[in-house]
Amino acid sequence: MAKSHHSKKSYVHASVHVTLTVLLLVIAPAASLVFEFPQLGLGDTGNSLNISGDVRQEQQVLQLTELKPDSYGRVIYYKQLHLWDKNSGKATDFTTHFSFTINTPNKTNPGDGITFFLADPKFPPSKIDGSGIGLVSRVQLQDINYARDCPFVAVEFDTLVNDWDPKYDHVGIDVNAINTSQTTEWFTSMDDRGYDADISYDSGSNRLSVTFNGYKDNIKITQYLFSVVNLSDVLPEWVQFGFSSATGFTYEEHTLSSWSFNSTLDMEEPNNGGSKTGLVIGLTVGLGGGVLIVILGVAFLLRWMLRNRAMEEVSLFDHAMDNDFQRISLPKKFSYEELAIATNNFASENKIGEGGFGAVYKGFVREMNTHVAIKKVSRGSRQGVKEYASEVKIISQLRHKNLVQLFGWCHQHNNLLLIYEFMENGSLDSYLFKGKGLLTWKVRYDIARGLASALLYLHEEWEECVLHRDIKSSNVMLDSNFNAKLGDFGLAKLMDHGIGSKTTGLAGTIGYLPPEAATRGKASREADVYSFGVVALEIACGRKVIEPNLNEEQIYLVDRVWEFHGMGALLKASDPSLYGHFDEKEMVRLMIVGLWCTNIDFLLRPTIRQAVQVLNFEAPLPTLTPQLLSSTYNTSFRSMPSKTPALANNQPVSSTSSSSVFTGSSQSSTTLEVISPPAANLHTY
Repeated sequence: MAKSHHSKKSYVHASVHVTLTVLLLVIAPAASLVFEFPQLGLGDTGNSLNISGDVRQEQQVLQLTELKPDSYGRVIYYKQLHLWDKNSGKATDFTTHFSFTINTPNKTNPGDGITFFLADPKFPPSKIDGSGIGLVSRVQLQDINYARDCPFVAVEFDTLVNDWDPKYDHVGIDVNAINTSQTTEWFTSMDDRGYDADISYDSGSNRLSVTFNGYKDNIKITQYLFSVVNLSDVLPEWVQFGFSSATGFTYEEHTLSSWSFNSTLDMEEPNNGGSKTGLVIGLTVGLGGGVLIVILGVAFLLRWMLRNRAMEEVSLFDHAMDNDFQRISLPKKFSYEELAIATNNFASENKIGEGGFGAVYKGFVREMNTHVAIKKVSRGSRQGVKEYASEVKIISQLRHKNLVQLFGWCHQHNNLLLIYEFMENGSLDSYLFKGKGLLTWKVRYDIARGLASALLYLHEEWEECVLHRDIKSSNVMLDSNFNAKLGDFGLAKLMDHGIGSKTTGLAGTIGYLPPEAATRGKASREADVYSFGVVALEIACGRKVIEPNLNEEQIYLVDRVWEFHGMGALLKASDPSLYGHFDEKEMVRLMIVGLWCTNIDFLLRPTIRQAVQVLNFEAPLPTLTPQLLSSTYNTSFRSMPSKTPALANNQPVSSTSSSSVFTGSSQSSTTLEVISPPAANLHTY
């Protein structure tokens, strides 16, 4: 990527930052605390680190613990940090970066982790207790005066689940306790792949933020956690700071590989009887070393530029998307912090769905006073960005009662997030196929008509034709009144109304793709109509589009309904769980429309407007010409199983993306009863 003016400004700002740092180091009577140890070997740190316990320097790293039970180690910087000033009340900002490895050689029974901590200068060594990660033991915390006399704040990277911990590896922020509620799941690898962590404190907002990486599904990801804590209220004016680590009954290797630190507030160190003469000498020495410091500053800048090149490219791309989105007056841009607060730092208990796109979380946005569904798009590939941009640009401009409403968007910290209205009753497929509850016929027919109305708006009534390209029951969401709302526009394409089709890559989900998709390679209205027809048949029959039978073959819903239609017994294809409690005219009408829409010949399919007219009893039923049972999915997609092994599982297929299984909203907390024959007229929706 070519460097833009924005990129150059970043380097200018970095240069200014380094220059100011150098000047402060040279002329300030008591400079801010700054150091960088790219390596931690014997010749790299000098006497700057105080180590205790089982810590040992080994080549260019620090081994914090030994590979044995009940090992303990601490690494503390030899100078104290002036955290806040009692005279002015000012507190310092600081940032620290470190890299480390946690390796469990036998891949079982890990324990216990690493912390970065700030503590009272008199903070005592921990009793041997792995559960406190070398910071503090349970025995010490049983003393009611301990937290008052020995305050600490720590960020824990915890690899062992204790009684008070969440049931997964996690990163947490501890304030005078090790049973914190400020945690987030950490996707650990437990091998020799390392981790990078950045911890920063903003004294203006009292915000302690942690950025770190994990390995989810063997893909390196960036994770975040923050908490609001006033360090001036918790910790004394001067603090020691560094790392602790420990093992307990089980053990692993803890290795610290690099460490840098930068505080921003210049405050004089404690006066131990020094004089102005000492100040003059200090200034002279400082000025004499100025040239050397400038050279080191330039070297630091070059290293910083190389390290952050990739981040800058991401930032440039985000900036470009911001401009692009804002030009078309899109909904609210949320900050990542707002969304983290809304979801309790994307806590696992708030996750309500997951698919190839990423995950969906339920959150509560205080400013809007409403619950929302937050889709966190995976950015493992460039296509994730394309899906995200497509969805924001298209769905944000659409307004229809049967479309999921997009409230806003966010791309920060290498995350792509979409914020939707919360759908209390989740997705249609969870009722049809997953036993969430039984929908009455009236609700089903209204859902089918609502979905058809949404598609009519997309194809004919908006200013451009929108091809959805992934209509399926899992993308049909249900609000609190079970109204249908179509979501997930990640694969959508815009097209002029006068154009019949648009050449594009194969995209959609096997089973919902029309027979011609593999050969024509075109996105078209007819393809969307086909997908709608499949969903209509699923609603009527209560069956998945593709199901295995006892002979390990596959039953295709479209073929099955055609068989019953050919025998003149169409109603026998209806959902048996309804026990005949449906309007027969509506049932026949919905299935006929479903067959009409799924005709093998795309030229014989109706427009969505014609389908709507039939469903609304505004037009007579069409006469369907019997067609050969298609075995559609075996013939048209014969070459696809090798490329798409999940054929029978209705997995998404796309030359551009994996589409979502659960999109735009959430599963419901509402519980519905499944109707049994004696209760056929009760407890239905």
